[in-house]
Amino acid sequence: MTAEPIMTDLTVDYYESLGRGQLVVQECGDCGALIMYPRYRCTECFSSNLGWRQVEGGGILHSFTIMRLGAPSGYEADLPYAVGIVKLDEGPQLLGRLWPGEDGTWDDYVCDARVTFKSAPAADVASRPAPWFERAKS
Repeated sequence: MTAEPIMTDLTVDYYESLGRGQLVVQECGDCGALIMYPRYRCTECFSSNLGWRQVEGGGILHSFTIMRLGAPSGYEADLPYAVGIVKLDEGPQLLGRLWPGEDGTWDDYVCDARVTFKSAPAADVASRPAPWFERAKS
């Protein structure tokens, strides 16, 4: 198994945007639907006229888990880490990593709480391409 992320013409722009500290989603040029994860065709109108739109990255944390044991192959050194499903304010939902709190835990996270996109360093994104979110400041 390789540790290199799989880049295709479909995902390269998404991963490059994450590396620049930007969160983007696909936008249909015909119907305006926002789509995540990247597709070759719009999920609403089936158009292939798709581009990218930067989003603010705020949203609601619907679900999350903290991986302490049994990480997938190649992720053992990352333990512990947390991942969650975030419903963006703009509509799409996606899986992302969660930043630990100041105490190094994820004890401040709760479902249905607000989170915001906070990019990871470009080197981290290159090896583990994923959007990162933190608990929104009250």
